[in-house]
Amino acid sequence: MSTVARLRALVAVADSGSVRMAAGRLSVTESAVSAALAALAREVRVPLAERDGRGLRLTAAGASYAEYARKILGLHEEALAAARSGRDPEQGTVRVAAVTTAGEQLLPRQLASFLSAHPTVDLRLEVGSSERMWAMFAAHEADVMIGGKPPAGVADAVIRATRPNLLVVVAAPAVAQVITASDLGAARWLQREAGSATRSHGEALLASLEAEPSRLTLGSSGAVIACAVAGLGATLAPREAVRHHLATGELEEVPVPGTPLRRPWRAVTHRQPPPAAVLLVSHLVADHGWRAPRGAALADSLPVALPAAMVMRGSAVAPGRRGGIGCQLSCRP
Repeated sequence: MSTVARLRALVAVADSGSVRMAAGRLSVTESAVSAALAALAREVRVPLAERDGRGLRLTAAGASYAEYARKILGLHEEALAAARSGRDPEQGTVRVAAVTTAGEQLLPRQLASFLSAHPTVDLRLEVGSSERMWAMFAAHEADVMIGGKPPAGVADAVIRATRPNLLVVVAAPAVAQVITASDLGAARWLQREAGSATRSHGEALLASLEAEPSRLTLGSSGAVIACAVAGLGATLAPREAVRHHLATGELEEVPVPGTPLRRPWRAVTHRQPPPAAVLLVSHLVADHGWRAPRGAALADSLPVALPAAMVMRGSAVAPGRRGGIGCQLSCRP
């Protein structure tokens, strides 16, 4: 088993919590995973796992090593993609991580447009909570992160473009009627799971108003909006995500002090993004309402130059290439 395979086994054990589950994820035997951990332990000369009943669990040293292993694997995949694509972004890979609301409501059409213009790019999309997506980005498991402001602990994060995003309180008409501007406690509050940035913004809003409504936690932004439409309560949501429901009257915007909250979307890359990531950000800025950082042209904000023949109106556009879509989408709740 190669060193890379051993590191993958270590990370799988850290993520799943057991050798058995790690083996299932990797489609190998449990003995192969145990052997990988033992081999790594011999290399680093400290125990990485210990007996836990009939199984094994990582030691404190093993858990610490696993975090470094995660970054090593992310950088390894990044390096492979760079080497295989060379300087041609059209042959490259771009791994996108997006918070759930952006992945469900904002990106689908934008990514479809991108793939229509650049069908040979290998696009990979991961969707999840803000906390999990930023962890992926920090471990170099993603080239582009679409979400809110980068957390303070995430190094090597550079904002390449922003897009306006307003958060508003919405509810079905019958629910909206019982809510007063200063009292959100009159209706059930619908919220995302822990780790969601939208949930954190909602909690901060409730705290500022000293409101203590009953709460219902749901696992995705789509579920939250659907429950709001069904009259189960009020929620905080991007205005853009509920625009259709507001237009049809299924939802109403509730005037609450402090809203709308301005929380712009950000497209973030590492300091040295792969060419295909530059291609994607350029496409977003050219055609989908994104803007380069204030005071700088997009070309100045991105360190990787694109071939001059491919740059049109600030966007990288494939010169007359069309074909099948080479895309791998992996959306996990």
